[in-house]
Amino acid sequence: MFLDKVDIYIKAGNGGNGCVSFRREKYVAYGGPDGGDGGKGGNVIFVTDEGKNTLLDFKYRRKFIADNGSDGMKRKFHGKSGEDILIPVPPGTIIKDRESGRILRDMSDNQPYVAAKGGRGGFGNTHFSTPTRQTPRFAKAGLLGEERNITLELKMLADVGLVGFPNVGKSTLLSNISSATPKIANYHFTTLSPNLGVVSIYDETFVVADIPGLVEGAAEGSGLGYDFLRHIDRCSIIVHLFDISASERDNPLDDIKKINSELQKYSSELAERPQILVANKIDLGYDKDVLARVRAYAKNKGYDLFMISGVTREGVDDLINAVAIKLRELPPIKVYESDFAEDNYEEKKSREVTVTVEDGVFTVKGEWLKTFMNDINFDDTDSLKYFQRVLRTSGVITALENDGIDEGDTVDIYGMQFDFLF
Repeated sequence: MFLDKVDIYIKAGNGGNGCVSFRREKYVAYGGPDGGDGGKGGNVIFVTDEGKNTLLDFKYRRKFIADNGSDGMKRKFHGKSGEDILIPVPPGTIIKDRESGRILRDMSDNQPYVAAKGGRGGFGNTHFSTPTRQTPRFAKAGLLGEERNITLELKMLADVGLVGFPNVGKSTLLSNISSATPKIANYHFTTLSPNLGVVSIYDETFVVADIPGLVEGAAEGSGLGYDFLRHIDRCSIIVHLFDISASERDNPLDDIKKINSELQKYSSELAERPQILVANKIDLGYDKDVLARVRAYAKNKGYDLFMISGVTREGVDDLINAVAIKLRELPPIKVYESDFAEDNYEEKKSREVTVTVEDGVFTVKGEWLKTFMNDINFDDTDSLKYFQRVLRTSGVITALENDGIDEGDTVDIYGMQFDFLF
């Protein structure tokens, strides 16, 4: 089975919480705070696996969650960091943000990509000791790990794409010019998934992708539709095969035009790529008038035209040589740029909050408040003062006042309720 597009969920590990602890040892006076820091959460990292050519591994597993960091401990012991989770994907996989559709990374460079970073561990109370606050009874909570819904889309790394109607001989040609062994049979849609073959000529090599046969109306879902055309998005050259013998279809020139029309509907950029027309099955004979019309069409479009027989190999070597020469003149395989800034994940989280009022209770929500509430020890005076100061400087108090809060009204912030006082 071939799978080339899948949606998955990834979640990096949360950072461990800092520890509140004080040194208590015999004969040690004024031991002071000794709470350790929490460990960092594990990252979610994508890596390329040269041995894979499908996303089938994701058919039954769609969630990937890294380990959380451990909490800090007494005696300034640092919590253990969470293990990273490595996700192998085939070369050429595009990683996209599912909600926006924007590209995060093109895994064509064989470099690992950290798609979700683990949360930083929280500070233990040793960090908050000052000459005037020698017994801090609070610590920092660990930060939440990043999470994201993403789409994995495989776009094979091929230099040349073979296109054409079903049963025109694409698989036969691929088997003759490479060591690929696609299924070959005399019926339509024998090829149900893309096949790759590596062609060697002298000291050069290039990769050819055999795309399952297009049909007229693919844009409307006829045949196999456009499901596999993404695999020639990167191709530098399109090799367009057609049956010059008209053994199955009456009008070879009309077939060429229909395929090019479907390519145009799929992607105008792809339709403008350099194209080589290949008249296959010359061993079965052909009409010279039909060939003349095809030659005129090729000349008008600026396409090269080759006559071959995939069965007898007549003309195949000339075709391979021409493709190799043309590839030297063209830019390398297309690599998709990220639509996100490199430091996107390093941006500070917004301190925006929302306030809703129901039954006289003012409920305040904001992503940053979830972690902030865990930092507060409401039994400690210093920590409580810090809580009040942050609410004021972050704009939470202003937001409550704008919503008409009065003294004595109840405020709820993630389960912690208190009376509002001016």
